[in-house]
Amino acid sequence: MISSIIFIVLFLGSSIFFYLNSKKIRRNILLGKDISITDNKGERLKTMILVALGQKKMFTRPIPAILHLFLYAAFVITQIELIEIVFDGVTGQHRAFRPSLGGFYTFIVSFIEILSVLAFIGTIAFLARRNLLKVPRLVKSELNGWPKLDANIILIMEIILISFIFMMNGADEVLYSRGQSHAENLGDRTFGLAISSYLGPLIYGNMPDAGLHVIERIGWWGHIIMVFSFLNYLPFSKHLHILLAFPNTYFSNLKLKGQFDNLFEVTDVVKPNFDPAYQPVLDPNAVIKFGVKDITDLNWKNLLDAYSCTECGRCTAACPQSITGKALSPRKIMMDTRDRMEDVGKSMDKNGGTFVDDGKTLLGDYIKHEEIWACNTCNACVQECPVNIDPLAIIMGLRQQLVLEQSSAPNELNGMFSNLENNGAPWQFSPADRANWINEN
Repeated sequence: MISSIIFIVLFLGSSIFFYLNSKKIRRNILLGKDISITDNKGERLKTMILVALGQKKMFTRPIPAILHLFLYAAFVITQIELIEIVFDGVTGQHRAFRPSLGGFYTFIVSFIEILSVLAFIGTIAFLARRNLLKVPRLVKSELNGWPKLDANIILIMEIILISFIFMMNGADEVLYSRGQSHAENLGDRTFGLAISSYLGPLIYGNMPDAGLHVIERIGWWGHIIMVFSFLNYLPFSKHLHILLAFPNTYFSNLKLKGQFDNLFEVTDVVKPNFDPAYQPVLDPNAVIKFGVKDITDLNWKNLLDAYSCTECGRCTAACPQSITGKALSPRKIMMDTRDRMEDVGKSMDKNGGTFVDDGKTLLGDYIKHEEIWACNTCNACVQECPVNIDPLAIIMGLRQQLVLEQSSAPNELNGMFSNLENNGAPWQFSPADRANWINEN
Protein backbone atom coordinates (compact mmCIF):
# COMPACT_ATOMS: atom_id res chain seq x y z
CA MET A 1 0.00 0.00 0.00
CA ILE A 2 2.78 2.43 0.90
CA SER A 3 4.57 1.58 -2.33
CA SER A 4 1.43 2.28 -4.36
CA ILE A 5 0.87 5.62 -2.60
CA ILE A 6 4.46 6.70 -3.25
CA PHE A 7 4.12 5.69 -6.89
CA ILE A 8 0.82 7.54 -7.37
CA VAL A 9 2.26 10.69 -5.78
CA LEU A 10 5.31 10.55 -8.07
CA PHE A 11 3.16 9.79 -11.11
CA LEU A 12 0.71 12.62 -10.47
CA GLY A 13 3.44 15.06 -9.45
CA SER A 14 5.57 14.45 -12.55
CA SER A 15 2.49 14.55 -14.82
CA ILE A 16 1.32 17.87 -13.37
CA PHE A 17 4.81 19.37 -13.57
CA PHE A 18 5.13 18.28 -17.20
CA TYR A 19 1.69 19.70 -17.99
CA LEU A 20 2.55 23.09 -16.45
CA ASN A 21 5.83 23.35 -18.33
CA SER A 22 4.14 22.22 -21.56
CA LYS A 23 1.61 25.03 -21.11
CA LYS A 24 4.46 27.53 -20.91
CA ILE A 25 5.97 26.19 -24.13
CA ARG A 26 2.59 26.42 -25.86
CA ARG A 27 2.21 29.98 -24.60
CA ASN A 28 5.66 30.90 -25.90
CA ILE A 29 4.89 29.44 -29.33
CA LEU A 30 1.62 31.37 -29.48
CA LEU A 31 3.50 34.63 -28.92
CA GLY A 32 3.96 34.48 -32.69
CA LYS A 33 1.45 35.85 -35.16
CA ASP A 34 -1.55 33.69 -35.88
CA ILE A 35 -1.60 32.00 -39.29
CA SER A 36 -3.95 29.37 -40.66
CA ILE A 37 -2.46 26.12 -42.00
CA THR A 38 -5.40 23.90 -42.92
CA ASP A 39 -4.70 22.98 -46.54
CA ASN A 40 -3.58 19.65 -48.08
CA LYS A 41 -4.37 17.55 -45.02
CA GLY A 42 -3.59 14.29 -46.81
CA GLU A 43 -0.21 15.51 -48.00
CA ARG A 44 0.58 16.86 -44.55
CA LEU A 45 -0.29 13.57 -42.88
CA LYS A 46 1.89 11.71 -45.38
CA THR A 47 4.78 14.10 -44.72
CA MET A 48 4.44 13.61 -40.97
CA ILE A 49 4.40 9.81 -41.27
CA LEU A 50 7.40 9.68 -43.60
CA VAL A 51 9.57 12.38 -42.01
CA ALA A 52 8.71 12.29 -38.30
CA LEU A 53 7.64 8.68 -37.79
CA GLY A 54 9.61 7.09 -40.64
CA GLN A 55 12.81 9.15 -40.11
CA LYS A 56 13.04 9.51 -43.92
CA LYS A 57 15.43 12.46 -44.05
CA MET A 58 17.77 10.99 -41.45
CA PHE A 59 18.99 8.38 -43.92
CA THR A 60 20.95 10.83 -46.04
CA ARG A 61 23.68 9.87 -43.53
CA PRO A 62 23.19 6.10 -43.01
CA ILE A 63 25.48 5.43 -40.03
CA PRO A 64 24.09 8.07 -37.62
CA ALA A 65 20.62 7.31 -39.01
CA ILE A 66 20.86 3.63 -38.03
CA LEU A 67 22.23 4.53 -34.59
CA HIS A 68 19.44 7.05 -34.12
CA LEU A 69 16.91 4.45 -35.25
CA PHE A 70 18.07 2.16 -32.44
CA LEU A 71 17.30 4.85 -29.86
CA TYR A 72 14.10 5.94 -31.55
CA ALA A 73 12.68 2.43 -31.88
CA ALA A 74 13.59 1.60 -28.29
CA PHE A 75 11.90 4.79 -27.08
CA VAL A 76 8.69 4.09 -28.98
CA ILE A 77 8.38 0.35 -28.31
CA THR A 78 9.29 0.53 -24.61
CA GLN A 79 6.19 2.65 -24.04
CA ILE A 80 4.30 -0.66 -24.28
CA GLU A 81 6.09 -2.00 -21.21
CA LEU A 82 5.59 1.33 -19.47
CA ILE A 83 1.82 0.69 -19.52
CA GLU A 84 2.33 -2.40 -17.38
CA ILE A 85 4.77 -0.66 -15.05
CA VAL A 86 2.27 2.14 -14.38
CA PHE A 87 -0.47 -0.43 -13.77
CA ASP A 88 1.80 -2.38 -11.40
CA GLY A 89 2.78 0.81 -9.60
CA VAL A 90 -0.81 1.86 -8.97
CA THR A 91 -2.14 -1.59 -8.00
CA GLY A 92 0.92 -2.88 -6.14
CA GLN A 93 1.17 -5.93 -8.40
CA HIS A 94 4.22 -7.19 -10.27
CA ARG A 95 4.21 -8.08 -13.97
CA ALA A 96 0.42 -8.11 -13.89
CA PHE A 97 0.06 -8.79 -17.62
CA ARG A 98 2.40 -11.77 -17.73
CA PRO A 99 -0.04 -14.56 -16.71
CA SER A 100 -2.72 -13.58 -19.23
CA LEU A 101 -0.37 -12.92 -22.16
CA GLY A 102 1.94 -15.89 -21.62
CA GLY A 103 4.42 -16.44 -24.44
CA PHE A 104 3.38 -13.22 -26.19
CA TYR A 105 4.41 -11.31 -23.08
CA THR A 106 7.81 -12.97 -23.15
CA PHE A 107 8.18 -12.11 -26.84
CA ILE A 108 7.30 -8.43 -26.33
CA VAL A 109 9.60 -7.92 -23.34
CA SER A 110 12.38 -9.86 -25.11
CA PHE A 111 11.99 -7.61 -28.15
CA ILE A 112 12.21 -4.57 -25.89
CA GLU A 113 15.38 -5.97 -24.33
CA ILE A 114 16.99 -6.44 -27.75
CA LEU A 115 16.07 -2.88 -28.69
CA SER A 116 17.49 -1.70 -25.36
CA VAL A 117 20.83 -3.34 -26.16
CA LEU A 118 20.85 -1.69 -29.58
CA ALA A 119 19.92 1.64 -27.94
CA PHE A 120 22.83 1.18 -25.52
CA ILE A 121 25.19 0.70 -28.48
CA GLY A 122 23.76 3.78 -30.18
CA THR A 123 24.09 5.84 -27.01
CA ILE A 124 27.76 4.91 -26.53
CA ALA A 125 28.40 5.71 -30.21
CA PHE A 126 26.74 9.14 -29.92
CA LEU A 127 28.71 9.96 -26.78
CA ALA A 128 31.89 9.01 -28.64
CA ARG A 129 30.94 11.07 -31.71
CA ARG A 130 30.44 14.15 -29.56
CA ASN A 131 33.27 13.81 -27.06
CA LEU A 132 35.98 11.63 -28.62
CA LEU A 133 35.63 11.76 -32.40
CA LYS A 134 34.41 15.37 -32.21
CA VAL A 135 32.39 15.29 -35.44
CA PRO A 136 32.77 18.87 -36.81
CA ARG A 137 29.07 19.77 -36.85
CA LEU A 138 28.77 18.64 -33.22
CA VAL A 139 31.54 20.88 -31.86
CA LYS A 140 30.61 24.27 -33.33
CA SER A 141 30.88 27.30 -31.06
CA GLU A 142 27.11 27.70 -30.66
CA LEU A 143 27.09 24.35 -28.82
CA ASN A 144 29.49 25.48 -26.10
CA GLY A 145 28.09 25.46 -22.59
CA TRP A 146 24.56 24.24 -21.95
CA PRO A 147 23.83 22.77 -25.43
CA LYS A 148 26.80 20.41 -25.20
CA LEU A 149 25.99 19.53 -21.59
CA ASP A 150 22.33 18.98 -22.50
CA ALA A 151 23.25 16.49 -25.23
CA ASN A 152 25.52 14.54 -22.88
CA ILE A 153 23.02 14.55 -20.00
CA ILE A 154 20.30 12.93 -22.07
CA LEU A 155 22.68 10.26 -23.36
CA ILE A 156 23.91 9.47 -19.84
CA MET A 157 20.28 9.31 -18.65
CA GLU A 158 19.63 6.79 -21.41
CA ILE A 159 22.50 4.58 -20.21
CA ILE A 160 21.28 4.75 -16.61
CA LEU A 161 17.72 3.92 -17.70
CA ILE A 162 18.86 0.87 -19.68
CA SER A 163 21.00 -0.28 -16.75
CA PHE A 164 17.99 -0.14 -14.43
CA ILE A 165 15.91 -2.13 -16.93
CA PHE A 166 18.42 -4.97 -16.95
CA MET A 167 18.85 -4.80 -13.16
CA MET A 168 15.10 -5.26 -12.83
CA ASN A 169 14.72 -7.98 -15.45
CA GLY A 170 17.97 -9.81 -14.64
CA ALA A 171 17.31 -10.12 -10.92
CA ASP A 172 13.68 -11.03 -11.57
CA GLU A 173 14.66 -13.78 -13.99
CA VAL A 174 16.88 -15.41 -11.35
CA LEU A 175 14.14 -15.10 -8.73
CA TYR A 176 11.63 -16.48 -11.20
CA SER A 177 13.80 -19.54 -11.88
CA ARG A 178 13.91 -20.15 -8.10
CA GLY A 179 10.17 -19.64 -7.67
CA GLN A 180 10.83 -16.50 -5.59
CA SER A 181 9.66 -13.72 -7.91
CA HIS A 182 7.40 -10.91 -6.67
CA ALA A 183 4.95 -12.02 -9.32
CA GLU A 184 2.42 -14.68 -8.36
CA ASN A 185 0.56 -17.38 -10.31
CA LEU A 186 2.75 -17.01 -13.38
CA GLY A 187 2.46 -20.66 -14.33
CA ASP A 188 5.06 -22.61 -16.29
CA ARG A 189 7.32 -20.80 -18.71
CA THR A 190 9.00 -22.41 -21.68
CA PHE A 191 11.33 -19.56 -22.67
CA GLY A 192 12.98 -16.82 -20.65
CA LEU A 193 13.62 -13.23 -21.66
CA ALA A 194 16.00 -12.94 -24.60
CA ILE A 195 18.79 -11.09 -22.77
CA SER A 196 18.03 -11.18 -19.04
CA SER A 197 17.57 -14.95 -18.87
CA TYR A 198 21.32 -15.19 -19.67
CA LEU A 199 22.59 -11.90 -18.23
CA GLY A 200 20.72 -12.30 -14.92
CA PRO A 201 22.24 -15.65 -13.89
CA LEU A 202 25.66 -14.50 -15.13
CA ILE A 203 25.66 -11.42 -12.86
CA TYR A 204 23.29 -12.33 -10.02
CA GLY A 205 23.31 -16.13 -10.07
CA ASN A 206 25.23 -16.50 -6.79
CA MET A 207 23.31 -13.85 -4.85
CA PRO A 208 20.86 -14.82 -2.08
CA ASP A 209 17.15 -14.26 -2.61
CA ALA A 210 17.02 -11.29 -0.24
CA GLY A 211 19.72 -9.47 -2.17
CA LEU A 212 18.01 -10.23 -5.48
CA HIS A 213 14.76 -8.75 -4.21
CA VAL A 214 16.61 -5.55 -3.31
CA ILE A 215 18.33 -5.41 -6.72
CA GLU A 216 15.04 -6.00 -8.54
CA ARG A 217 13.27 -3.26 -6.57
CA ILE A 218 16.15 -0.82 -7.16
CA GLY A 219 15.90 -1.58 -10.87
CA TRP A 220 12.10 -1.18 -10.91
CA TRP A 221 12.03 2.11 -8.99
CA GLY A 222 15.15 3.42 -10.74
CA HIS A 223 13.57 2.71 -14.12
CA ILE A 224 10.32 4.53 -13.39
CA ILE A 225 12.05 7.47 -11.68
CA MET A 226 14.29 7.87 -14.72
CA VAL A 227 11.19 7.85 -16.95
CA PHE A 228 9.54 10.57 -14.83
CA SER A 229 12.81 12.54 -14.77
CA PHE A 230 13.18 12.28 -18.53
CA LEU A 231 9.58 13.40 -19.02
CA ASN A 232 10.16 16.55 -17.02
CA TYR A 233 13.59 17.19 -18.47
CA LEU A 234 12.13 17.38 -22.00
CA PRO A 235 10.67 20.91 -21.71
CA PHE A 236 14.14 22.24 -20.86
CA SER A 237 16.02 20.22 -23.47
CA LYS A 238 16.56 20.08 -27.20
CA HIS A 239 15.06 16.59 -26.97
CA LEU A 240 11.63 18.18 -26.93
CA HIS A 241 11.79 17.39 -30.65
CA ILE A 242 10.78 13.83 -29.72
CA LEU A 243 7.26 15.21 -29.28
CA LEU A 244 7.23 18.34 -31.45
CA ALA A 245 8.65 16.69 -34.57
CA PHE A 246 5.18 15.35 -35.34
CA PRO A 247 3.22 18.63 -35.40
CA ASN A 248 6.19 20.43 -36.91
CA THR A 249 6.39 18.11 -39.90
CA TYR A 250 2.60 18.10 -40.27
CA PHE A 251 2.64 21.89 -40.61
CA SER A 252 5.63 21.86 -42.99
CA ASN A 253 5.87 24.43 -45.77
CA LEU A 254 4.69 22.42 -48.78
CA LYS A 255 5.52 25.11 -51.35
CA LEU A 256 8.42 24.68 -53.75
CA LYS A 257 11.69 25.68 -52.15
CA GLY A 258 12.65 29.16 -53.22
CA GLN A 259 9.05 30.38 -53.43
CA PHE A 260 8.74 33.39 -51.16
CA ASP A 261 5.59 35.08 -49.91
CA ASN A 262 5.12 38.80 -50.47
CA LEU A 263 4.60 40.94 -47.40
CA PHE A 264 0.89 41.65 -47.16
CA GLU A 265 1.68 45.07 -45.67
CA VAL A 266 3.51 45.96 -48.89
CA THR A 267 0.99 44.30 -51.22
CA ASP A 268 -1.89 46.17 -49.58
CA VAL A 269 -0.25 49.50 -50.40
CA VAL A 270 1.06 48.68 -53.87
CA LYS A 271 -1.78 46.61 -55.33
CA PRO A 272 -4.23 49.53 -55.87
CA ASN A 273 -1.71 50.99 -58.34
CA PHE A 274 -2.21 47.93 -60.56
CA ASP A 275 -5.80 47.01 -59.70
CA PRO A 276 -8.10 50.03 -59.18
CA ALA A 277 -10.83 47.69 -57.95
CA TYR A 278 -8.70 46.50 -55.03
CA GLN A 279 -9.74 47.91 -51.66
CA PRO A 280 -6.91 48.28 -49.12
CA VAL A 281 -7.44 46.35 -45.91
CA LEU A 282 -5.02 48.10 -43.59
CA ASP A 283 -5.71 51.45 -41.99
CA PRO A 284 -3.55 54.00 -43.87
CA ASN A 285 -3.23 56.07 -40.68
CA ALA A 286 -2.05 53.17 -38.54
CA VAL A 287 1.60 52.46 -37.84
CA ILE A 288 2.62 49.47 -39.96
CA LYS A 289 5.55 47.23 -39.06
CA PHE A 290 7.56 45.49 -41.75
CA GLY A 291 9.55 42.32 -41.27
CA VAL A 292 10.78 40.74 -38.05
CA LYS A 293 12.43 42.56 -35.19
CA ASP A 294 11.45 40.31 -32.30
CA ILE A 295 9.73 36.97 -31.82
CA THR A 296 6.26 38.52 -31.74
CA ASP A 297 6.81 39.52 -35.38
CA LEU A 298 7.33 35.88 -36.36
CA ASN A 299 4.41 33.51 -36.81
CA TRP A 300 3.68 30.57 -34.50
CA LYS A 301 5.06 28.06 -37.03
CA ASN A 302 8.44 29.84 -36.99
CA LEU A 303 8.45 29.55 -33.20
CA LEU A 304 7.37 25.91 -33.33
CA ASP A 305 10.35 25.36 -35.65
CA ALA A 306 12.66 26.79 -33.00
CA TYR A 307 11.36 24.50 -30.27
CA SER A 308 11.54 21.50 -32.64
CA CYS A 309 15.22 22.03 -33.44
CA THR A 310 17.29 18.94 -32.64
CA GLU A 311 20.58 20.92 -32.75
CA CYS A 312 21.96 18.14 -34.96
CA GLY A 313 23.74 20.71 -37.14
CA ARG A 314 22.89 19.12 -40.49
CA CYS A 315 21.68 22.52 -41.67
CA THR A 316 24.94 24.22 -40.73
CA ALA A 317 27.03 21.38 -42.19
CA ALA A 318 25.23 21.83 -45.53
CA CYS A 319 25.26 25.66 -45.53
CA PRO A 320 27.75 26.88 -48.17
CA GLN A 321 28.24 30.14 -46.29
CA SER A 322 29.09 28.34 -43.07
CA ILE A 323 31.40 25.96 -44.92
CA THR A 324 33.35 28.91 -46.36
CA GLY A 325 33.79 30.54 -42.95
CA LYS A 326 31.00 33.13 -43.00
CA ALA A 327 29.28 34.11 -39.76
CA LEU A 328 26.07 32.29 -40.62
CA SER A 329 24.98 29.09 -38.87
CA PRO A 330 21.33 28.15 -39.54
CA ARG A 331 21.35 26.06 -36.36
CA LYS A 332 22.36 29.12 -34.34
CA ILE A 333 19.49 31.09 -35.90
CA MET A 334 17.03 28.53 -34.51
CA MET A 335 18.77 28.28 -31.14
CA ASP A 336 18.81 32.08 -30.78
CA THR A 337 15.12 32.25 -31.62
CA ARG A 338 14.36 29.65 -28.95
CA ASP A 339 16.57 31.44 -26.42
CA ARG A 340 14.70 34.69 -27.05
CA MET A 341 11.37 32.91 -26.58
CA GLU A 342 12.59 31.45 -23.30
CA ASP A 343 13.76 34.85 -22.05
CA VAL A 344 10.45 36.49 -22.93
CA GLY A 345 8.58 33.60 -21.29
CA LYS A 346 10.61 33.91 -18.07
CA SER A 347 9.81 37.63 -17.97
CA MET A 348 6.11 36.81 -18.31
CA ASP A 349 6.36 34.24 -15.50
CA LYS A 350 7.92 36.82 -13.20
CA ASN A 351 5.44 39.57 -14.03
CA GLY A 352 2.08 37.85 -13.86
CA GLY A 353 1.87 36.90 -17.51
CA THR A 354 2.96 40.28 -18.87
CA PHE A 355 6.21 40.82 -20.73
CA VAL A 356 8.27 43.69 -19.34
CA ASP A 357 10.48 45.19 -22.02
CA ASP A 358 14.08 44.22 -21.33
CA GLY A 359 15.55 46.46 -24.01
CA LYS A 360 16.51 43.49 -26.15
CA THR A 361 15.24 42.18 -29.48
CA LEU A 362 15.87 39.07 -31.53
CA LEU A 363 17.43 41.22 -34.24
CA GLY A 364 20.67 42.72 -33.02
CA ASP A 365 20.91 41.27 -29.51
CA TYR A 366 20.58 37.59 -30.41
CA ILE A 367 21.09 37.45 -34.17
CA LYS A 368 23.62 39.85 -35.69
CA HIS A 369 23.25 41.71 -38.99
CA GLU A 370 26.32 39.97 -40.36
CA GLU A 371 24.69 36.58 -39.95
CA ILE A 372 21.55 37.65 -41.80
CA TRP A 373 23.32 39.08 -44.83
CA ALA A 374 25.68 36.11 -45.11
CA CYS A 375 22.78 33.89 -46.24
CA ASN A 376 22.50 33.28 -49.99
CA THR A 377 18.95 31.84 -49.70
CA CYS A 378 19.93 28.52 -51.30
CA ASN A 379 17.56 26.50 -49.05
CA ALA A 380 20.23 23.90 -48.26
CA CYS A 381 19.38 24.22 -44.55
CA VAL A 382 15.69 23.61 -45.22
CA GLN A 383 16.44 20.61 -47.42
CA GLU A 384 18.74 18.98 -44.86
CA CYS A 385 16.66 19.42 -41.71
CA PRO A 386 15.37 16.01 -40.53
CA VAL A 387 12.18 17.59 -39.11
CA ASN A 388 11.50 20.17 -41.88
CA ILE A 389 12.54 23.30 -39.99
CA ASP A 390 12.79 26.48 -42.09
CA PRO A 391 15.56 28.81 -40.82
CA LEU A 392 15.36 30.77 -44.09
CA ALA A 393 11.88 32.06 -43.27
CA ILE A 394 13.25 33.72 -40.12
CA ILE A 395 16.30 35.09 -41.93
CA MET A 396 14.16 36.66 -44.65
CA GLY A 397 11.87 38.25 -42.08
CA LEU A 398 14.86 39.80 -40.33
CA ARG A 399 16.19 41.09 -43.65
CA GLN A 400 12.83 42.69 -44.44
CA GLN A 401 12.98 44.52 -41.13
CA LEU A 402 16.46 45.85 -41.86
CA VAL A 403 15.59 47.03 -45.37
CA LEU A 404 12.04 48.33 -44.95
CA GLU A 405 12.15 49.64 -41.39
CA GLN A 406 15.77 50.51 -40.73
CA SER A 407 17.04 51.26 -44.25
CA SER A 408 20.04 49.16 -43.32
CA ALA A 409 21.43 47.07 -46.15
CA PRO A 410 24.85 46.41 -47.70
CA ASN A 411 26.03 49.03 -50.19
CA GLU A 412 25.67 46.56 -53.04
CA LEU A 413 21.98 46.23 -52.33
CA ASN A 414 21.49 49.96 -51.80
CA GLY A 415 22.81 50.56 -55.31
CA MET A 416 20.36 48.01 -56.70
CA PHE A 417 17.47 49.53 -54.74
CA SER A 418 18.32 52.96 -56.13
CA ASN A 419 18.37 51.62 -59.68
CA LEU A 420 15.02 49.89 -59.17
CA GLU A 421 13.52 53.11 -57.90
CA ASN A 422 14.89 55.34 -60.64
CA ASN A 423 15.20 53.00 -63.62
CA GLY A 424 12.68 50.26 -62.89
CA ALA A 425 15.45 47.64 -63.17
CA PRO A 426 18.52 46.56 -61.16
CA TRP A 427 20.90 48.07 -63.77
CA GLN A 428 22.11 51.63 -64.01
CA PHE A 429 20.55 52.33 -67.39
CA SER A 430 17.70 54.61 -68.31
CA PRO A 431 14.56 52.71 -69.40
CA ALA A 432 14.84 54.52 -72.76
CA ASP A 433 18.26 52.92 -73.35
CA ARG A 434 17.32 49.33 -72.58
CA ALA A 435 16.96 48.26 -76.21
CA ASN A 436 20.22 49.86 -77.40
CA TRP A 437 21.97 46.52 -77.39
CA ILE A 438 19.91 45.57 -80.44
CA ASN A 439 21.76 48.15 -82.53
CA GLU A 440 25.19 46.92 -81.46
CA ASN A 441 27.21 44.91 -83.98
